[in-house]
Amino acid sequence: MSTPMVAARLNQMPLTRWHKRIAVIVGISLFFDLFDIYLSGVLGTVLTSAFHIPKSEQALLLSSAFLGMFVGSIGFNALADHVGRKAAFLGILSTYSVFTFIAAFSPNATFLIVFRFLAGLGIGALLPLCDVYLSEIFPAHNRGRIMAWTYTLEFCATPVEGFLARALVTTHFLMAGWRWLFVIGSLGAIIVWSLQRILPESPRWLESVGRHQEAEQILARFLEEAPREPGNETPVTDAVEPKRVPLNTLFTPTYAKRTIMLWIFQILQTFGYYGFGTLVPLVLASKGLTITTSLTYAAVSFIGYPIGSLLSVPIVERIERKWIVVGAAFCMAVFGILFGMTTQPTLIMLFGFLYTLSSNIFSNGYHIFQAEIYPTAVRATAVGTAYSLSRLMSGLMPFILLPVLHAHGATAMFSVVAGAMVLLMIDVGALGPKTTGRSLEDVNERVIVQEQGPNIGV
Repeated sequence: MSTPMVAARLNQMPLTRWHKRIAVIVGISLFFDLFDIYLSGVLGTVLTSAFHIPKSEQALLLSSAFLGMFVGSIGFNALADHVGRKAAFLGILSTYSVFTFIAAFSPNATFLIVFRFLAGLGIGALLPLCDVYLSEIFPAHNRGRIMAWTYTLEFCATPVEGFLARALVTTHFLMAGWRWLFVIGSLGAIIVWSLQRILPESPRWLESVGRHQEAEQILARFLEEAPREPGNETPVTDAVEPKRVPLNTLFTPTYAKRTIMLWIFQILQTFGYYGFGTLVPLVLASKGLTITTSLTYAAVSFIGYPIGSLLSVPIVERIERKWIVVGAAFCMAVFGILFGMTTQPTLIMLFGFLYTLSSNIFSNGYHIFQAEIYPTAVRATAVGTAYSLSRLMSGLMPFILLPVLHAHGATAMFSVVAGAMVLLMIDVGALGPKTTGRSLEDVNERVIVQEQGPNIGV
């Protein structure tokens, strides 16, 4: 057993250049992952026209990738608790990139739907795994801030994709312009695979499975790059030994409360977050706007995604994460209804921008939060399983929201979204634990020791 323990030493080390390189590489992978997530939504009206898809089948096109994400999020993240974070990470990248590339050459709607489902196996698994990986790599005192910076790089994908779609859908170079968006979305694996040697395995995971020597080697490399400043040698005190815990730990009294809270949250957050991002072109089309105009307004609205993510950086370590989520959800409910009500171009773009800005303060808050509330041994499985519920709901969401949109209009649709956000606020506010500024071991392993005794997992 390493003494003092790896996790406790990780918590107290300063931020190094290696930490920052890891953040950039993970951010690049998430950039392309998010680019892929929004492809069908951004191109919804374009693909409907290209393949002559009737309104009754639009929901199937939009939901296919999300149903794949549901399966992949459970499978790949459970695998990550057994084979390691890095191996699962690279497998996920390869899966979604290959199938997204093949989807670019779809001859018909059926082919596209099938390969969007297959790409979704990887797309849905990457984000929760990155939440887990980043939370285990970064020191406790600035974990939230550096994760928010990483997500800001990710969310640059949405306006980039919006403006690329606006520019490419009317072009034809060797093949239809929309197909090039799928090709671009598949490039993430090539870039990240070329840099993967920089990514270490999670030292916390290595320690949790008894591979202490490997964990020590990675920790030593971090320390080699640490700034040589007084205080870097701060002794570790009150360390909590990592325990091998069974999966049913998720349903002990303390963790059952967290698990129920997160499952309810993931079911509801889909309406607010993906309900806007994937359906906004169709919402704008329902207001009588052309495809080109809809994509322009959507692209301007999407600028709020990276700006909202950037705005979260200074607050994630100052305000309790759960209250960041609750406050941002309230703003999404308000701006969503205002977006649905207005028909003025300036107000459409303004409320769309404010909605996406709020939604990424919301997103960063909860992605950091969900990776902090489970012990290392089952963290990826727990987070991936919970996140899979949001992918399942994202697959079902078009079948719920599109009929409301077509029958009653955008205001009614966003009223449904607002209702989901209110329930979410109650759920997180009442059941969510406090995590800001605390080590993962203090939030988790210490709770297990208190509940089940010091010999659990021995």
